[in-house]
Amino acid sequence: MNEQHQQIRELARQFAEEQLRPNAEAWDRDAKFPREVIAQLGELGFLGMLIPEEYDGLGLDAMSYLTALEQIAWGDASVAVAMSVHNSLPTQMILAHGTEEQKDRWLKPMARGELLGGFALSEADAGSDAAALSAQAKKVDGGWVLNGSKAWITNGGFGDVILVMARTDTPAERRGTKGIGAFIVPTSTEGYIVGKKEDKMGQRASETVAIAFQEMFIPDSQLLGDPSQGFIYALQGLDNGRLGIAALATGIAQAALEHSVRYAGERVQFGRPIAQFEGMQFKLADMAMRTEAARALLHRAAAIKDAGDPLGAASSMAKLFASETAMYVTTEAVQVFGGYGYMKDYPVERLFRDAKVTEIYEGTSEIQRLVIARELYRR
Repeated sequence: MNEQHQQIRELARQFAEEQLRPNAEAWDRDAKFPREVIAQLGELGFLGMLIPEEYDGLGLDAMSYLTALEQIAWGDASVAVAMSVHNSLPTQMILAHGTEEQKDRWLKPMARGELLGGFALSEADAGSDAAALSAQAKKVDGGWVLNGSKAWITNGGFGDVILVMARTDTPAERRGTKGIGAFIVPTSTEGYIVGKKEDKMGQRASETVAIAFQEMFIPDSQLLGDPSQGFIYALQGLDNGRLGIAALATGIAQAALEHSVRYAGERVQFGRPIAQFEGMQFKLADMAMRTEAARALLHRAAAIKDAGDPLGAASSMAKLFASETAMYVTTEAVQVFGGYGYMKDYPVERLFRDAKVTEIYEGTSEIQRLVIARELYRR
């Protein structure tokens, strides 16, 4: 990390400590956080870190973005996942495949935090097998008519623009992964319907909803790139998304580690702080080692991306290891706190719940292992 990365880390840490941590418990309890938090992230430039300056972004490298995201997750994972989805998927897909008109129209307000982005690929019957999606886009004069539904969409309710993957082939002639297009969909579009808000185990303040499309007209100007390549665009975007979740998971693990170190130094049993017992020291050492290893894998992947080299399995390795580290460290943190760790009065209970989904979204741990193994044989 260079001096710029350190400065960004300090700025994000200060924001997380002052604005997120004091509110995280209440946001989790009420299952929502105020939209003004998104505006604050926009003012800091955290919603346009990877967008070039010509489109009102900061034009920073991946290391800068992931360093900031880890600190935001250290403060509150629910805010971090909204930031991650926005930065990693819709903005990067538009930047990579959009026309100049699309970049000018959408990226500028997204970089400024005026529009919050989301990503809609999964469906109730198309999760890990995302290519099995059934939402249909029918070509008509001047555009497309979308019908169907999507599941588990972060920012799908209070977001402003969603990248939607839908079938552009016909029911009579399916073309598999080559029959899917990507569409830029403002949530104010007639026919865009917000469905059930999910009642989740963790990251409860992050809004996750089902969405549906009923005869929703999308003009040709909002089709992203080639109508047969949307699934490929989505997979490329998920490489960025996996790095984001790796940073988020590392932030959760770091927060749980710090709480555990502090608590073990204060909690007295048998006449001395439990941190003085060898068994507790071994536990804390393993938590610290895995957290540092997760960060190292993340930084390695960021360096590969910033060098312009293919990520290969690096993003899957970082995401897989960091998410399983977050689950390991938070589980151990609950154990460090003992009975108190099981109570909602203490933060490690929330961190434990927040960690679990990092092993699931942006590709499950099982899918990451498949990606890594296939890359080994491809080489």
